[in-house]
Amino acid sequence: MSTSGLFRFPAPLTRVCPVPWGLRLCEKLPLLSPGTVATPVQAAGKKDRPTLLSLDERELEEQFVKGHGPGGQATNKTSNCVVLRHVPSGIVVKCHQTRSVDQNRKLARRILQEKVDVFYNGENSLVCREKREAEKRKQERKKRAKETLEKKKLLKEQWESSKNVPG
Repeated sequence: MSTSGLFRFPAPLTRVCPVPWGLRLCEKLPLLSPGTVATPVQAAGKKDRPTLLSLDERELEEQFVKGHGPGGQATNKTSNCVVLRHVPSGIVVKCHQTRSVDQNRKLARRILQEKVDVFYNGENSLVCREKREAEKRKQERKKRAKETLEKKKLLKEQWESSKNVPG
């Protein structure tokens, strides 16, 4: 039988539903009626972040220019690099991370939001706070590694001294 013959008659359709952890297969999931609202679920690995200042589209100037860097003709002939300027603060962001203009526009707005937040809030901005927390975690890891190294060194010295003692 040819492969085209396999697709002539539709196979019985099965519905694949994701089952939450801890739910046995014999239990049924509650269905949502049209009037009920599902609660938003936090994505895995994402922590709750305070929102940045929202940008007013009327305060932005947007241009599309030709890209730069490696990529040859695909980069040099297409205008998919986004230049975004926040007029009140004078901050300019240039984004050419992807080939897609839409993705570059979104990324440019995100970067501009962070820069405007730093401009207006200074050391109290979200970006600066996250940077301080990351530096603090890095120092903690360094401290723990140093302590572990010292413990290993001490243990090695004790082992060497016990080996050298005539017994």
